[in-house]
Amino acid sequence: MHKWKAIAAAAAMILAPAAAQAQAPRPTGLILGSMEQAVAVPVTKVKNFSIIVDLSERTLYALSGDDVIRSWPVAVGLEGYDTPAGAYRISHMIWNPRWVPPRSAWARDRKPEPPGAISNPMGRVKMFFREPDLYIHGTYLPSSLGNARSHGCIRMRNIDAVELARIVMIHGGSDRPADWYQQAVTVADTSREVRLETPVRLRIRA
Repeated sequence: MHKWKAIAAAAAMILAPAAAQAQAPRPTGLILGSMEQAVAVPVTKVKNFSIIVDLSERTLYALSGDDVIRSWPVAVGLEGYDTPAGAYRISHMIWNPRWVPPRSAWARDRKPEPPGAISNPMGRVKMFFREPDLYIHGTYLPSSLGNARSHGCIRMRNIDAVELARIVMIHGGSDRPADWYQQAVTVADTSREVRLETPVRLRIRA
């Protein structure tokens, strides 16, 4: 999997139009400065789009066939709440989700959190890969990235999660107009549910 990082640097701009390829490659989302930018970056559909999460590298890769086109740092499940390896499909996501504490000991004293709240551990978007409890989601705790800190889910920076969610929607046949995305990121207290016409493949590797 380490070889993919070198490939990603060269292939990062495949998702963008030719005019954007003259810029420096952007293998990760760390250069983006705002949510508005994250949902406005030009995206061109690629063939055989899929996602791989490498648990040991704490990295999420977007692929076209076997070629890495983007990568982002993530946090994964801590010991006892390990993120399960396997093959999944993303077909359902919620922008600006509310959070209801699960029936687990670690969440016993936690209270529900509304959409957009800084204390909402789901961040700005969640993409289900094993319903009802496991998803790729944003986080307001970017310091957790690169570590095993979640309770089984995959965490991304909020800005990276919304960028990925839009890419997934485009490749899943459920794109929306530009103003839909802009409203989704500017009106944080309103949830928006999306079901993909074509589920996107996700593989999680140990």
